[in-house]
Amino acid sequence: MPRERLSMRKIREVLRLKFEQGLSCRTIAASCHICATAVHEYLRRAQAAGLCWPLPQELGDDELERLLFPPALPSGTARPLPDFGYISRELRRKGVTLFLLWEEYRRAHPQGYGYSRYCELYAEYAGKAEPRMRQAHKAGEKLFVDYAGHTVPVMHPSGEVREAQVFVATLGASDYTYAEVTWTQSLEDWIGSHVRAFEFFGGVPEIVIPDNLKAGVTRPCPYEPEINPSYLEMAKHYGAAIIPARIARPRDKAKVETHVLNVERRVLAPLRNRVFLNLQECNLAIKELLTIFNLRPLQQLAGSRRQLFVEIDAPALRPLPIEAYSFGLWKKARVGIDYHIALEHCFYSVPYALAKEEVEVRLSQRIVEIFHQGQRVASHPRCLKPNQHQTQNEHMPVAHQVHQEWTPERLVKWAAQTGTATAQVVGAIMLSRAHTQQGFRSCLGVLRLSKGYGPGRLEAACARAISIGSPTYKSVLSILQTKLDQAPTTMSLPEVGTDHPNIRGATYYRNIQPQEKDSTHVEPSHQRQTAHP
Repeated sequence: MPRERLSMRKIREVLRLKFEQGLSCRTIAASCHICATAVHEYLRRAQAAGLCWPLPQELGDDELERLLFPPALPSGTARPLPDFGYISRELRRKGVTLFLLWEEYRRAHPQGYGYSRYCELYAEYAGKAEPRMRQAHKAGEKLFVDYAGHTVPVMHPSGEVREAQVFVATLGASDYTYAEVTWTQSLEDWIGSHVRAFEFFGGVPEIVIPDNLKAGVTRPCPYEPEINPSYLEMAKHYGAAIIPARIARPRDKAKVETHVLNVERRVLAPLRNRVFLNLQECNLAIKELLTIFNLRPLQQLAGSRRQLFVEIDAPALRPLPIEAYSFGLWKKARVGIDYHIALEHCFYSVPYALAKEEVEVRLSQRIVEIFHQGQRVASHPRCLKPNQHQTQNEHMPVAHQVHQEWTPERLVKWAAQTGTATAQVVGAIMLSRAHTQQGFRSCLGVLRLSKGYGPGRLEAACARAISIGSPTYKSVLSILQTKLDQAPTTMSLPEVGTDHPNIRGATYYRNIQPQEKDSTHVEPSHQRQTAHP
């Protein structure tokens, strides 16, 4: 290009119209009466010289000319090539840019290549080393999500500092970005951040592309990665697909990688000297700076990220469901022989036919749902304290349901069918316990003795046990084993007190005939064919 045709005054005008007025190269060329190629060349030289607008007042025309048109190297002198391997390694470090490396290169080699040629040479090297595919993103199609490498310190009132994690989500077509902080990268925080991101965008994309972090991908695989069940359930709730990036392939989600850096530089770095006392305060500050970031004019496209989002992505997003997703943790459990599963030191019943089977469990904040082969088989309120049992009667075998309906009064009725003495022994056993339920097993043991010794001998043994003041299961069993119930006795049968709110007493049953039965009566184990547990 003929440099002598253009004065330094006109070059200054080119720079002013570009950087101050923001005019296009074609418009500047028409205004200055030069060709557009010349405008491109002078802007390139200004960038290579590291000039910025406005130019320093002390910068004269001679100095400006020397910066824009440095003297050529002597004939036969070769400019030193940059160390491309070193550049490639350094660019992987946080905060390192190609411009920074070029500045270091020029300090070491003042007569080295300008910035533009430096970038061209490295691009040629990188293109030969590993070709890259340029990705085109459709409107509303992809949302890229990841955590930033930087964290935000949050100070507890006690003085303890805790590092909060930074979640970043970027839409592929418009680069519209969302960010927030959570305490951890756990599954619940990971899914919660997705839900809030969808609400921020006001819609749902077709595809969500995460990294292979444990909260999202249970088992990474290049071909069929296993998605976490809770994460997959959230995606189904919103009608989105989960397609994780390939392992160790950050270019699969280059959008979010780039915007993670932007968030670190434009949002987190300005907040580095602020002290936050809680997550809400921190997220409010991030929201303010994120709004400014999304409204910044783009360098290569007209408008801002916000404007592109409104024009491109927003109309293509799917509508949000009526209700937001409620987090549920999925687990696998093995049903015990007692037809209960153990979760977090609590026990929940399932139909007894599923004993020893494997089931899937969904734990929400309030409900525990149990599934077998995709069908829900049980639902319980979630226990708030450990060692609690949630048992539904319909899950129990018939014999166990009968056991569940045992009451002190019913046991005394069963005993009264054998005789008054047997009823008094049963009542005395329950009265001897702090809780009547603690005596149920002993009472059933007494009633089962009629199966081996007969009702007559049992009644006689109970009468002798009462007469000697020992109405217990062991005493009755010992009397039967030693046949003392058949020995003659002249002792009268004393009245055993049964003053208990749950027992009516033996006198209530003296006039009951053995053949009389209550309409709701359930026969005791010694008179039924069904064996008692």
